[in-house]
Amino acid sequence: MDFDRLFQAQLDDLKAEGNYRIFADLERKRDAFPRVTRHGGDGPSEVTVWCSNDYLGMGQHPDVVRAMVETAEICGAGAGGTRNISGTNHHHLLLEEELADLHGKEQALLFSSGYVSNWAALSTLGARLLNAVILSDALNHASMIEGIRHSRAGKVIWRHNDPEDLDRKLAALPADATPIVAFESVYSMDGDIAPIAEIVEVAERHGAMTYIDEVHAVGMYGPRGGGVAEELGLMDRITLIEGTLGKAFGCFGGYITGSAALCDFIRSFASGFIFTTALPPAVAAAARASIRHLKTSDVERRSQKIQVEKLRARLDTLGIPHLPNPSHIIPVMIKDPVKCRQISDILMDAWGVYVQPINYPTVPKGTERLRLTPGPLHSDDDIEHLATALNALWRQCALARQVA
Repeated sequence: MDFDRLFQAQLDDLKAEGNYRIFADLERKRDAFPRVTRHGGDGPSEVTVWCSNDYLGMGQHPDVVRAMVETAEICGAGAGGTRNISGTNHHHLLLEEELADLHGKEQALLFSSGYVSNWAALSTLGARLLNAVILSDALNHASMIEGIRHSRAGKVIWRHNDPEDLDRKLAALPADATPIVAFESVYSMDGDIAPIAEIVEVAERHGAMTYIDEVHAVGMYGPRGGGVAEELGLMDRITLIEGTLGKAFGCFGGYITGSAALCDFIRSFASGFIFTTALPPAVAAAARASIRHLKTSDVERRSQKIQVEKLRARLDTLGIPHLPNPSHIIPVMIKDPVKCRQISDILMDAWGVYVQPINYPTVPKGTERLRLTPGPLHSDDDIEHLATALNALWRQCALARQVA
């Protein structure tokens, strides 16, 4: 059988739909971000990144880079294997202590990514708690959905950010159910923020465990960067807080925080922890340096908010449609996969602006977009250049404008 023919047929269908993904060949340069080097057929060129999840530029911060380099010089490159076999490196424990302190919890547990921490924690909770039923927000991330599916626990979907629907569905559960309410704080594609207080109140009323994914909020919100739950003073009322080291903290890895018993339970039973090579010590040290910095420095968060407001205002002036939301994420709506890809390509080739198109299955068909993430390292000139480019393309492609 010609397997390559079968593969290529589905790839051709994906291209015809406009949903085939092309990866840009980019090289980050220390002290230059958000400018990076693009490698292409015409040789290297400089482009400005507008879609990075390194929201605060902490991947370039001198304290973070220094911690990584110094630790690599001392410990070497890798962790040597899983923590069960090769031992826990001291830098892992220091980072877990830092994370537990960040979220006001007894303990934390590291994973190789935020995807794995969601998958491993939810699959373990659902599989091992008696009569577990996981109530999942309708727009939860793929990693949460996959963890719930793998757990084979009961699953109930509640309407996105709708505490009243959650209340009804919790009330309908059998008396012997063990309910787990799973949701996010900041939803990464629309940029909306969950009504966390109302969700927690509903969960508490029904004796449900609460599980919040704060991956797009840690480092960004709260006086110490603990996330939206910290900003609202709700961390102590949430059973498990999950986060990432790969976005606002500028490094790599994922984690959960909670009680000592909860973290030990996941550590002891989660295959996604037991059988996975641990984070390199240098990565753990760099992440700890980033967290420690953002616990005491609000400069990056304040600067980032200012640049977000400036870009939103400029887009409003030009009538460029974007979803209103209270977060740092600006979704510019195209609503056509082919045009979304074309606009992204023209921005890169003609304007030196990198914005990856967001198409199905990341977002529903008909809601294709450019997802902009302004940061504190984007200058006012960068904002004006992006706005000018988008304005020209809106005219060139005859796209509808937003009426103020």
